[in-house]
Amino acid sequence: MTDHDWLAAQFEEQRPRLQAVAYRVLGSHAEADDAVQEAWLRLSRSDADAIDNLRGWLTTVVSRVCLDMLRSRRSRREDPLDESPGDVVEDVIEGPESQALQADSLGAALLVVLDTLGPAERLAFVLHDLFGLPFDEVAPIVDRTPAAARQLASRARRRVQGASTETDQRRQRDVVEAFLKASREGEFDRLLTILDPDVVLRADRMAVESASAALAQGGVAAQHAPLLAGMVRGSAGVAEVFNGRAVGARLAVIDGAYGAVWAPGGVVRSAFVMQVRGDRLVGVEVVVEPEHIAAMDVQLIA
Repeated sequence: MTDHDWLAAQFEEQRPRLQAVAYRVLGSHAEADDAVQEAWLRLSRSDADAIDNLRGWLTTVVSRVCLDMLRSRRSRREDPLDESPGDVVEDVIEGPESQALQADSLGAALLVVLDTLGPAERLAFVLHDLFGLPFDEVAPIVDRTPAAARQLASRARRRVQGASTETDQRRQRDVVEAFLKASREGEFDRLLTILDPDVVLRADRMAVESASAALAQGGVAAQHAPLLAGMVRGSAGVAEVFNGRAVGARLAVIDGAYGAVWAPGGVVRSAFVMQVRGDRLVGVEVVVEPEHIAAMDVQLIA
């Protein structure tokens, strides 16, 4: 196999995910195909040996191509919603991305809402909320700081949440409250029923440092050990981290979505941004860095 053939094979493995990202950003199969093809052309002209993370490199390239296309479209004032989203997931690889695309809430109605957003807002929301990229990776793609990228996604999320039904919001609150109750009471098996099997827990830099300091103290703090990597994947691992731990957490609305915070004296010191899909918790982001917390719209719930 030649180097070109090897590179083409690697690209084809990434193609379904790249098409899924591009379609959610652009809302058009034809434009998504064009964006992915442009990524291949740029890859074929690049020095592949200098690319440390091909998946990340391709995601960045496709995202930036999509951003340029959105901005160009806005200047022409065109509407790209020319196709039904129903068949976009046929070839998408299994995992969180596939589940996100197949969820009922991510159909034509969401694309209509996304089309009202600014290009950077739309891209930040899609990359973070639908495909789980941390804001540290989203930021350079949209030419913002991580805090500013968070604000972009937050504004987009509020628009999307505003289009949600009261029933959806009630179900979201019920899932978060059930999770907090099971966590406080140390109901490990109950946590497993609330968490999606492929749930992902992410922690920011300061959360990781806090976990490291807590672990050094020994004892029950050993539960913090999985956070040292900054990410925990899977219901068993996430349940272990939270089992018996949410005693001081308060229910809150964070950037338009239900989550939890630790707020001694009413001052938010850490936030738990949660993603709910159906009746399962599919994502938790632990935010401790003051700059990121300051960028959030947090409403404490008694």
